[in-house]
Amino acid sequence: MATFGHITRERCDQLGRALTAAGLSWTDNGRQDKPEFLTYTATDAHGREWSISPATSHQITPSRPASLWQAQCTEPMHWTLVLSARAVVDHIQVFPA
Repeated sequence: MATFGHITRERCDQLGRALTAAGLSWTDNGRQDKPEFLTYTATDAHGREWSISPATSHQITPSRPASLWQAQCTEPMHWTLVLSARAVVDHIQVFPA
């Protein structure tokens, strides 16, 4: 079973700050105590909802330890790679309409 020790309060705060700085509307499900169930929902400028969740331990590359997040949009169906907080927010912002 994968562990989720890489998701810390500071890592969650980084994602929240990046979403806020980008001007995206967002919420989290309050499950920082159980990272395997942690999700954020952000709405992009086109009104699409993105679900952002932590990567599992086996998805994290030691050479890119800040790349902890993966986002999914269902309309159109799209998954990001595992990215840093800033990179996942940038991806959401520039995803074409």
